[in-house]
Amino acid sequence: MTIQDMVRILNARVLLGEDKLDTPVYTACCSDLMSDVLAFVDEKTVLITGLTNPHVVRTSEMLDLKCLVFVRGKVPTQDILDSADEQGLVVITTKLTAFSACGMLYAEGLRGVPVPTSWDSEDK
Repeated sequence: MTIQDMVRILNARVLLGEDKLDTPVYTACCSDLMSDVLAFVDEKTVLITGLTNPHVVRTSEMLDLKCLVFVRGKVPTQDILDSADEQGLVVITTKLTAFSACGMLYAEGLRGVPVPTSWDSEDK
């Protein structure tokens, strides 16, 4: 899947990075807790969130993410968009809820970032 595919699936609006819409994406993470994103994401991915503060852009920079998807029609402030632009991020927004956006992307083949769980070791 490409970011352009995501834009189509989510009926999203591109806020930044029109020139990078052909970038392929393989996994996504959905969270409003940036501490969880930092703890569990270790690959270049897409972040789906309803949080529109500077922590989202800092987290994206630390993890070298490809794309930010803001849900519920949220649009970050210009200073946040400027920071995202400096990093070369693609930023899109959709009116969908996080739940619906994730479900639609999953149905089209995008998978979540694998997250180890404490019960994994209990099964052995």
